[in-house]
Amino acid sequence: MIESKKQWQLSTPDEHKTKQLERELDIPPVLAKILVSRGMDTPEKAHAFMNIDHTSLHDPYLLKDMDKAVTRIREAIDKQEQIIVYGDYDADGVTSTSVMMTVLRDLGADVTFMIPNRFDHGYGPNSELFQLASDSGCTLLITVDNGVSGIEQAKLAKQLGMDLIITDHHDIGEVLPEAHAVIHPRHPDSTYPFGELAGVGVAFKLAHALYGEAPDHLLELAAIGTVADLVPLHGENRYLVREGISRLKTTGRAAIAALCEVAGVGAHEITEETLGFAFGPRINAIGRLQDAGPAVDLLLSADPAEARGLAKQLDMLNKERQSIVAKITEQATAQVHARHPDGAPHVIVVAQEGWNPGVVGIVASRLVELFYRPTIVLSLDPETGKAKGSARSIEGFHLYNELAQNRDILPHFGGHPMAAGMTLAAADVDALRERLNRQGEAVLTDDQLIPAVEIDIPVEPAEISIETLESIRSLAPYGMGFSRPKFYLNGVRAATIRKIGANKNHLKMELEKDGTAIDAIGFSLGHLADELTPEVKVEAIGDLQINEWNGRKKPQLLLEDLRTTEWQLYDIRGVRQVTRWAPLIPETDQLYVVFRNETVEAFQKLVKAPIKQADGLDEADCAAHHLVLLDLPDSEQQLQDVLLRIRPRRVYCHFFTEESHYFGTLPDRDQFKWLFGFLKQRGRFDVRKDGETLAKHKGWSRDSLIFMLQVFFELGFVKMNNGLTEIAETPVKRDLSEAPSYQKRQRQMELEQKLLYASYHDLKEWFNAQLSAREEKVWI
Repeated sequence: MIESKKQWQLSTPDEHKTKQLERELDIPPVLAKILVSRGMDTPEKAHAFMNIDHTSLHDPYLLKDMDKAVTRIREAIDKQEQIIVYGDYDADGVTSTSVMMTVLRDLGADVTFMIPNRFDHGYGPNSELFQLASDSGCTLLITVDNGVSGIEQAKLAKQLGMDLIITDHHDIGEVLPEAHAVIHPRHPDSTYPFGELAGVGVAFKLAHALYGEAPDHLLELAAIGTVADLVPLHGENRYLVREGISRLKTTGRAAIAALCEVAGVGAHEITEETLGFAFGPRINAIGRLQDAGPAVDLLLSADPAEARGLAKQLDMLNKERQSIVAKITEQATAQVHARHPDGAPHVIVVAQEGWNPGVVGIVASRLVELFYRPTIVLSLDPETGKAKGSARSIEGFHLYNELAQNRDILPHFGGHPMAAGMTLAAADVDALRERLNRQGEAVLTDDQLIPAVEIDIPVEPAEISIETLESIRSLAPYGMGFSRPKFYLNGVRAATIRKIGANKNHLKMELEKDGTAIDAIGFSLGHLADELTPEVKVEAIGDLQINEWNGRKKPQLLLEDLRTTEWQLYDIRGVRQVTRWAPLIPETDQLYVVFRNETVEAFQKLVKAPIKQADGLDEADCAAHHLVLLDLPDSEQQLQDVLLRIRPRRVYCHFFTEESHYFGTLPDRDQFKWLFGFLKQRGRFDVRKDGETLAKHKGWSRDSLIFMLQVFFELGFVKMNNGLTEIAETPVKRDLSEAPSYQKRQRQMELEQKLLYASYHDLKEWFNAQLSAREEKVWI
């Protein structure tokens, strides 16, 4: 048995609705099932979803204060006032800044941008920078991807004589800043129909209003920022990303060509994964380690040479960022284990001096993946006495709301339900840890501490084809709120199992059912190869992809999790070195069983667990899940008696024996006949003196000769005294099989054939028969 690591939530789409979509939209059954399972359960809904177009864009003037913002910006342009775009240092902020810079330059504005330094200024509006903007002659300050939390900075801008326009998408606090305009998709006084825009999406809407039409040339930037900021990919976001990706594949923008070059991606290959795992991290990297201005310069550059240089700089910083993240993750993980040896708490809070505050958000994400707990990672600064960091959460723990309950020790924080940033006194870290754990215990159930995975549909291997998988691609882009489809395969046989990769830490399988097989690969799941046995039937979930190699395309399951309720047989027969197989046996619920006393002496020093005699098992032993059969029984009945008492999840067959009779063979009747004639002719025979010579003459082993003489003795054919053998005076005719020695040898050979030398398949069938018989007896 192998238990799943996650909670599987399987959807069963309505068959009638599925058939209707298949018929009316002329689509494969698998695609129809996915659409129905995700709520697109009518032909109209499904068609609209798959054919999303510009009509998905809402009127930008539905956003509260949009008219006021446009009027003020146009006035500033007409008067050639100095405008500053105040951005943020992540990919969403950088693309938002680039969008706003582009539209204002196109409209002839006198505009520059300003991005706070993560280390010097922190996130969001900064009083020092607002003062600097005013000193430089700025009269109109436009924030992008930030600003809604800047209550005091908005007051300062007014005092300095600057008009402030805020465009943001982060959670709004109890009070709105006093600004000329606050454009936010979830503004409390707004009727805007879509509240999930990223910062770049809000900037795009302002650009739309300023241009008077949707700025298609800015869709590329909108797509990058939207994917990088992990906002839900439905509604307007879906359109922005889908159309943006389409344009990125053919763009002439120098920055995209340069990013493709350093990422090793062809422009025609760009997908949402390219944005999320290639472009986004490189744009983010610079703001995590230093000033993010060059990232904006890259996106705005029209010079290919300049763009290549800037892209290489971002790529180099991304590699440095990866190294830093790996080191801090290792240290933070060790800290969790040291502080909580019995298991992770409801909320993880780790802190250490020297941790780069620019990457702690990534480290928090890594710890959530590892422990599945809300996590805060803080960098301690001994000079200022401050702790600065980031948090990532899980479903059921609303980070912003939970942090808001600790405002007395959290003077600066902001974010979303799933992510947040904060600064607090280092002396208050322990108090924050204790408080959040109490809050976590109050709101998080045991089930919520186990990651759940939503599975779209069950599929059979026979349903999976290249054509079907290509049709599923029409559902892209995938991302937050619209993840890649997950598929469930039930009752598939593990036809092949092996470890792959330089460190043998990945799993490669072939899953077969009803004559159709599909490849499966599980990254970082190589350990399961030691827990799976040939032919075992499993349930598997994952993402179906097309694997292309040397021009050949094959469907492949990217394995996420698997489980099996079948008992498993582990064949360790003939593996003499105990150190090779003992580590494979789980340390809990072990039971080592022997049938012979001498086996205990041979193995007790080699295995950690106690060894029990088969005829001395108690009730606790019978509850064991992992049964190790160290030696051969004397009879099938002995092993059947053990299996009648124990219902193991795993059986490990070692079947050690000092002497095998199977390959020695049983002497045939002609050999017995010849030996009896020889003894009758000689009258008496001294085995000790002449046995070796006779055996060599006939090509027998000495053991075979002794065995035949023992059979004759048991049948009364001969008398034996101290090795001297004589023919009995009046022997009664009897069959050889009546001799106990003959019977024992015959049984031993049959038993060895069934258990020790049988094929894996035949041995598994033998155990299946015994366990099935056990179930019938229990039922009766």
